[in-house]
Amino acid sequence: QVQLVESGGGLVQPGGSLRLSCAASGFPFYYYAIVWFRQAPGKEREGVSCINHSGGATYYTDSVKGRFTISRDNAKKTVYLQMNNLEPEDTAVYYCAAKLYGLVTVTRCDYVMDYWGKGTLVTVSS
Repeated sequence: QVQLVESGGGLVQPGGSLRLSCAASGFPFYYYAIVWFRQAPGKEREGVSCINHSGGATYYTDSVKGRFTISRDNAKKTVYLQMNNLEPEDTAVYYCAAKLYGLVTVTRCDYVMDYWGKGTLVTVSS
């Protein structure tokens, strides 16, 4: 059974940090790019950050560059999103998704995904 399970969300004050995790099972994780998406209330879902299957290529949307870092541990079948200097505008449900050999470059990544998680809520508020 394919599963992507996000964890690590919660309530944090502006300027604070959170680390999200995306744990995968049921498919050959090493061959899949992973994308973090988010959807804020009343807004469309947006791609936040991507990492290719080996971890050798990453992408960040402009609004999180310099604040968020994506990484993966293929032995643990887990991808992480370290989020620092959080802003109220980062409040959203964060989803991870997987794409077989998904394209990831510095300037773009593939957003047509094969598998999705159910999301974890991040709230940035004082």
